[in-house]
Amino acid sequence: MSTSTIEKTVHKGNASGGGLARRQNFLTGLVGGIIFAWLFWWIARLVGDQSSRSFSDLTATSVTLGWLFGFWLGIGALNGPFRWLIGRDQTREDQLYYAGENLGVSRYWKFTTDHKVVGVQYIVMTMVLLGAGGILAMAIRTNLITPGNHFVNQQVYNSFISMHGMLMILGMIVAVAGPWANFVVPIMVGARDMAFPRLNALSLWTLVAAAALLLTTLAVGGLPVGWVILAPITNQAGVGMDFFAMAIVVFTVSTTVAGVNTLATVVKMRTKGMTFTRLPIFVWGSIIAAALGLYAFPYFLLAEVLQLMDRNFQTSFYVASGGGTGWLQANLFWMMGHPEVYVILLPAVGAIFEIAAVMSRKPVFSYKTAVGGMVALAGLSILVWAHHMFTTGWAPTLGGPFMLTTELISIPTGIFFLVLIATMWRGNVWFRLPTLWVYGFIFDFVIGGVTGIYLSDIPIDNQFHGTMFVTAHFHYVFAGSVLFGAVAALAFWYPKVTGRFLNETMGRISFGLTFIGIQVTFISMFLSGLKGMPRRYSSYSMLFEHTNFITTIGGYTIMAGMLVLLAAVITSWKHGEASGPNPWHANSLEWMVPTPVPLENFDVLPVITEDPYNFAEKVDH
Repeated sequence: MSTSTIEKTVHKGNASGGGLARRQNFLTGLVGGIIFAWLFWWIARLVGDQSSRSFSDLTATSVTLGWLFGFWLGIGALNGPFRWLIGRDQTREDQLYYAGENLGVSRYWKFTTDHKVVGVQYIVMTMVLLGAGGILAMAIRTNLITPGNHFVNQQVYNSFISMHGMLMILGMIVAVAGPWANFVVPIMVGARDMAFPRLNALSLWTLVAAAALLLTTLAVGGLPVGWVILAPITNQAGVGMDFFAMAIVVFTVSTTVAGVNTLATVVKMRTKGMTFTRLPIFVWGSIIAAALGLYAFPYFLLAEVLQLMDRNFQTSFYVASGGGTGWLQANLFWMMGHPEVYVILLPAVGAIFEIAAVMSRKPVFSYKTAVGGMVALAGLSILVWAHHMFTTGWAPTLGGPFMLTTELISIPTGIFFLVLIATMWRGNVWFRLPTLWVYGFIFDFVIGGVTGIYLSDIPIDNQFHGTMFVTAHFHYVFAGSVLFGAVAALAFWYPKVTGRFLNETMGRISFGLTFIGIQVTFISMFLSGLKGMPRRYSSYSMLFEHTNFITTIGGYTIMAGMLVLLAAVITSWKHGEASGPNPWHANSLEWMVPTPVPLENFDVLPVITEDPYNFAEKVDH
């Protein structure tokens, strides 16, 4: 049979596949979610006591459950399970349709199982989350540009703080792991897809549903409790608290599904010869982060489930008058909260290692040491959560041990940082856009890491914990380090996604604005903290006027840099310089397949005989 005949046969078969899914997309998901949210609201009104506060909480929780079920139903996430239940599982034609075969751009708006499409959908979702969080950051900084400014009132300001923080955290969690653990990890290990393609699509669209709930919180009264969303103050919050709690529950479902899928893909679907000692460093960062997330995020889910039970069913897990305690929620939250930092950081570190080796034309210096450092970092991260509670009075006798574990965590961090420097040291560095963001990562990570060591000591933390010094520290870790790692990964793998380079000129302008903005914003914030300025306040003393004005100007500069980057991503997609399949002359498998990548990645699965960093000779760039 000729090639053209085969293509016509596949196209014809695909045209007959899909069934109901042919009429389902993001729009039908929205409609389904809204209809079922209304239906569950109506049912809650029938069974609830309209005269009591529990009615509003029960109604809000019911609406969120209806939204999730209806969105899943409308987008097509439940088609497969329903067909299996009635004994009519998917055919080959159905599978091709769900994979997006011959669907063009429309596949990005549908429940699509191809891991590469899911990776692109995660890129868009990351930009939405970080964009929304960035807009709120600008609102916060505008309110703080001068003392006594009333751009928004205290309650709205508190809601902005809550939403900005959580949107940025969720966005950073998926900023590297979402797009690239989906798009490149299966190809890197020589697999034709993720281990569970339908669960992969489910994780993405569940994240979309969670983000919608989180953003809706602002429309139903917000969260006027500030960043620390803990009892007992949360017991007094309005129905926005119910929307927030359910958003976290739904998000945890998404990350759990994604984490299991990543681990199963790497452990069970590696091609012949792809031993664990030949895995690219980015794969190691992805699976360590996935395993750590499977440990950490259920604590957050449990914390919010108990919160919902207190609010909806009058239990008293966090209510002191009923025998409960807010310490329970605080410990559950921070048992998630510090490992979560490394769930965010490790994929970015893995991507930075990948870029550093390729752009330096050198093997990763002491590969096993780098992997060991990441494993040790993940292990220690589960033993340090209580340093967030040094100033609260909880279990003061445990302060010493937690201070020790927090200081110890700087050792594996320093180890893999030194390995990164040694990898680039005296290399024939190709100074392209990804390399520039790598250098920014290194600079900012040093500042974020060193300032964290001060906060691990109880006497110093007692002075700094409630000040802007802490805010500056963790923003250097997230905005200064993880964000730079995410943009470096985007610039590095953008040619594999699109077949075009990310615009070099616009990328460099974006880097310059963002890098300068980071230093201006957070160094001045350190100065505010050293002067004693408390965080989370909507106004402040004249003593902090100048540093806050400088911080706000720096924040605007960061936003300008991100807008230039967004313009570069959009314009380069169609009009960027053509890159070819392997523009960086890399050795890992994702660069060995054509661009655009075929549906099943490989016609014949490759056999691996060496690690991906065996650069036989330096290339003069």
